[in-house]
Amino acid sequence: MKKEIRTVVYDDELRIEAYRFEGIVQPFPNHFHEHYVIGFVESGERCLSCRNQEYTIEQGNVLLFNPGDNHACVQSDNGTLDYRGLNISKEVMLGLAAEVTGKRQLPGFSQNVVCDEEAIFYLRPLHEMVMAGMGEFGKEESLLFLISTLIQNYGQPFENCIPACRQEIENACDFIETHFAERIYLDQICRCAGLSKSTLLRAFTKSKGVTPYRYLEAVRVNEAKRLLQAGVPPLEAAIQTGFSDQSHFTNYFSSFIGLAPGVYREIFFERDKGGE
Repeated sequence: MKKEIRTVVYDDELRIEAYRFEGIVQPFPNHFHEHYVIGFVESGERCLSCRNQEYTIEQGNVLLFNPGDNHACVQSDNGTLDYRGLNISKEVMLGLAAEVTGKRQLPGFSQNVVCDEEAIFYLRPLHEMVMAGMGEFGKEESLLFLISTLIQNYGQPFENCIPACRQEIENACDFIETHFAERIYLDQICRCAGLSKSTLLRAFTKSKGVTPYRYLEAVRVNEAKRLLQAGVPPLEAAIQTGFSDQSHFTNYFSSFIGLAPGVYREIFFERDKGGE
């Protein structure tokens, strides 16, 4: 079987993450990110679930995930997945959208899986330039052309991509995001939301696409990413984000991100050393 290779690079100039997964067999559980994800499948076939819709993704498919889009995937053939992706924060996307449209408004991608040769035309060389650490302005040019193409073909105001949520569910989310580093009980979330346990679980899952506990895990992992990027050791990051122990933290982080916490931290450590 082909050896799994996972490579992630952060570009200081563009302020985006580029990653490449080769020979991957690992399934990814239902989760979401706080950033945009733009990627494409180089080879392999997977079953993808995103925003409660099912897809079969394969070579040539472009994947577009808005912040908060819940998604999960598992290999559907006997092969492996080769995949390239870009992670773009909402702050960076605001600037890109302003450059492209003249409006400082977050875009929302109306489709999660597309076949778009023009998008790949810009996405592939952009990804290769970032992975190679190139400093020429061609990569910024490719990024702007890519975002322009995606907004033109699939864009709509970001708010239109967010399912309507009852205030009670937003109150539950606020509570989780405030107390994620603590040991949280379902009773506490229900009291904050003013809902019974069964009603909360049904309404929350329908609204957010993930259960309250999975939402908590995603919030913790996203915060752990920020700590690791800042150089915090994995054990300390686990403690600060409310994981019961480092083993628990490592398992969840790896299943969500595809890299162990120490490996993810090393990416930014090496970047900082290179700038000395």
